[in-house]
Amino acid sequence: MKVAITGATGFVGSRLVEQLLVKGHQPLILTRNQAKAASAFPKVEIVTYTPNKSGDWQKAIAGCDAVVNLAGEPIAESRWTPERKQEIFDSRKLVTKKIVEAIAQAQPKPSILINASAIGYYGTSETASFDETSPSGNDFLAKVCQDWEAEAQQVKETGIRLVILRLGIVLGDGGALAKMIPPFQLFAGGPIGTGQQWFSWIHRDDLVNLIIEALTNSEMEGVLNATAPNPVQMSGFCQALGEVLNRPSWLPVPGFALEALLGEGATVVLEGQQVLPKKTTSYGFEYQYPTVKQALTEILTS
Repeated sequence: MKVAITGATGFVGSRLVEQLLVKGHQPLILTRNQAKAASAFPKVEIVTYTPNKSGDWQKAIAGCDAVVNLAGEPIAESRWTPERKQEIFDSRKLVTKKIVEAIAQAQPKPSILINASAIGYYGTSETASFDETSPSGNDFLAKVCQDWEAEAQQVKETGIRLVILRLGIVLGDGGALAKMIPPFQLFAGGPIGTGQQWFSWIHRDDLVNLIIEALTNSEMEGVLNATAPNPVQMSGFCQALGEVLNRPSWLPVPGFALEALLGEGATVVLEGQQVLPKKTTSYGFEYQYPTVKQALTEILTS
């Protein structure tokens, strides 16, 4: 299977490319940074693209069996200025629009588009739980996800299969987890904010396996929550992290400290949502790491 991938040099995309190669598939990397992609994957076909603009790169999608769109600016790495919000929005909506345009023009067409979204679609709550049938929220991230998914939905007019993956917090060697570990190593770790907010997560390898399953299982379609079946509250996550690192997890990080750093963007961490992958599990997808303790143990001790 030939698979065009955006976001292929990122935290999830790079592991996806590795696993596709292991399984005998043919990745095609669409990237803004050809040197970075060539350094990471010297034997993989690479096409340079401008994410939010039409161009010759769109022709590369013709002849591919599938497209996986993982493109998007990081959400919680800097303060949400008006300019940053626009970057977050455009990097999702406009890229997806151009991908869908390319699929519509492609001859022959791919048979499936897998498009990333996020559990931010549901808004935040300490008391509610959400599955794939739950309504959307009304905060900034929810609106970003609504528009992002609306662009992806347009691909169905071309007759190809669409899978939208609403990603939880992805745990692996790097990413968000790498930023949480240093305080614990200094014996200063603990819950962020109240500790009562929900933390819906997925191990990176489970996410990659889910993407590959969606590529090859023609029954999978529509929105799937890409989260583990056992979300935890922040206090429980930090307790498990402390146990795996053999460090205490008693020193809370006050919410105002994070708000001072990230402003409105702190809501990603300080407010959460309990998201359950009901539709994902209904397809029989099996998680290698269904609990956070299993996931952290594999990441940090193997």
